Amino acid sequence: MTDRACRNSAEVLYRIAEPQAGYFTSAQGMAAGIGHQLLAHHAKRGHIIRVRRGIYRLVLFPTGSNESLFVAWLEAGSQAVISHDSALALYGLASASPEEIHITIPRTASRRHPKLKLHTGRLTPEEVTRRAGLPVTTISRTLADVVTAGLDDELAVQVIARAIQKGMISSEGLVPVSTRCCKRVESLFQAALARCDGAVATSSSDDHAGTTDPSLPLRKS
Repeated sequence: MTDRACRNSAEVLYRIAEPQAGYFTSAQGMAAGIGHQLLAHHAKRGHIIRVRRGIYRLVLFPTGSNESLFVAWLEAGSQAVISHDSALALYGLASASPEEIHITIPRTASRRHPKLKLHTGRLTPEEVTRRAGLPVTTISRTLADVVTAGLDDELAVQVIARAIQKGMISSEGLVPVSTRCCKRVESLFQAALARCDGAVATSSSDDHAGTTDPSLPLRKS
């Protein structure tokens, strides 16, 4: 194996892994013309490490946040999407990341991923976006998913209200999802909207009274 071939393959692997937090799959390498022999060579030289079956990491790539999400997404397949509680955490709408990583996959995809919390379903292109380099369900779809999955009503209202207050979603953006889901989802969306409207009115009243820093309670005490 020539030094030039090694350098070229290393550059290819970097281009693949760079937008994926330094990770890549053997399938991605094969698709780029890097077979098992070259992967074994780079592993032996200490350039890459195997983190899971079929998933590798560039050793010298800087560490960062969301690495576990990238590994889970690569393991679940190219059609997988970060969703539910994991999406909520990725958007900064949860106090901590869930113990299990939640991913939505097509009904036809393999479910042989025991370390992941898999959900099956059809996501339209309008319900998927990208955040931090990862495919993730949109805010509105994420909120509908966690509510449908059984999130406590009060916590659900707080989370939805927080998303609205942060400007992450508008009342108009909630309507298409809420009308497609169950009545409970729609009622919680409406409760969050009413809470935000009430906060705006209170804020306006306090401004006139000379008070500052109005806020909504976003968590149960």
